[in-house]
Amino acid sequence: MTTPLRLGIAGLGTVGAGVVKIVQRRANLLAMRSGRPVVITAVSARTRDKDRGVRLGDYAWEDDPVALAKRGDVDLFVELMGGSDGPAKAATEAAIAAGKDVVTANKAMLAIHGQHLASAAEAADATLRFEAAVAGGIPVIKALIEGLAGNEVTRVMGVMNGTCNYILTRMEHGHLGYDEVFKEAHELGYLEADPTLDVGGIDAGHKLALLASIAFGTEVDFAGMEIEGIERISIEDIEQARDMGFRIKLLGVAQLTGRGLEQRMSPCLVPADSPLGQLEAATNMVVLEGDAVGQVVLRGAGAGEGPTASAVMSDVMDIARGSRISTFGQPAGSLSKPAPAKTAAPAPFYLRMALQDKPGALAKVATVLGKAGVSIDRMRQYQHSHQPTAPVLIVTHKTTREALDKALAGIDGTGVVDGHPVAIRIEEV
Repeated sequence: MTTPLRLGIAGLGTVGAGVVKIVQRRANLLAMRSGRPVVITAVSARTRDKDRGVRLGDYAWEDDPVALAKRGDVDLFVELMGGSDGPAKAATEAAIAAGKDVVTANKAMLAIHGQHLASAAEAADATLRFEAAVAGGIPVIKALIEGLAGNEVTRVMGVMNGTCNYILTRMEHGHLGYDEVFKEAHELGYLEADPTLDVGGIDAGHKLALLASIAFGTEVDFAGMEIEGIERISIEDIEQARDMGFRIKLLGVAQLTGRGLEQRMSPCLVPADSPLGQLEAATNMVVLEGDAVGQVVLRGAGAGEGPTASAVMSDVMDIARGSRISTFGQPAGSLSKPAPAKTAAPAPFYLRMALQDKPGALAKVATVLGKAGVSIDRMRQYQHSHQPTAPVLIVTHKTTREALDKALAGIDGTGVVDGHPVAIRIEEV
């Protein structure tokens, strides 16, 4: 009889329970497709008596995930606890030290410790896989490492946080303000325990850092990423963007240039008729561009029990079949240390500001923009019903972020604008 692949699963939340369901319900299918039985021998979670909707009585239980990782009857350690450090990292290191393969959905841990863990796995002749860490059920890791292995990747781009996309599309379709939709998303359970991980762009930034490492053969460099969340996006921004034929997305973009590795996660305007512009609700989309293949668009569920468990099982099945691929697509020691670079490619920008109702106020703003080398493509001033400030919308011609930042600093010093202007890049996709 063929030797089964024995799993130890640490973390029995939504995703962990989903993995157990697949293994239990699709045992025959998994065995036929991998050539060997795939079974669970032991599990670990913070509480034993919680109803998770799955049968767990047949499995050994470990209160300590590190003990689970070291068990002799576990061949493959599946880490689904989350967290960049603590038990997740300790248990993953213990599994690798014991020569066991590891499958994880932990984007935060890999974005910060990926190079260390990949090197440790190679030294122990173990495999570390993480398809479920990026874009839920979309097989983007496999696409980059395997499907596009013959390409020089030129750009990685995408919407990688379903919660942010839900908030932005809900604001648009419901004509609702950010605070109201944020509260709704929280009540629906869409937000992380620390909501800033979602709306602040950090969760999506972790994912982009992992994709950039694979795409460009560099060490993971989350610290070198420019990150801006969606907290300052208003319903006025969304509606005005729509009037101009755009939609606002929290968009990640990474590319390797002569100056270094550019990585940014920030709100952008994208054409409403583009694939990214048509993306609705909590769906994710990743766009990969290669020199041979051109542009590849991957779209699907970015989170949830089924999609993420599906991605976990993709890695499990590869290991069951005997596939041994380096964590980031090439040996960890061959990954270059990237030089972080700010995005220099010129682009048009959308600006919104609250202009004081004073003579010459608009002229002062226009003068500051001109001195910084930023030219105005179009401008619109909205009715303000005798309020002390008037909302003003400006779309610039293509300019660099450096020039725009200089202009924004100058506008802050004019004394005719309340608060700080909102600036959103208009991305060519």
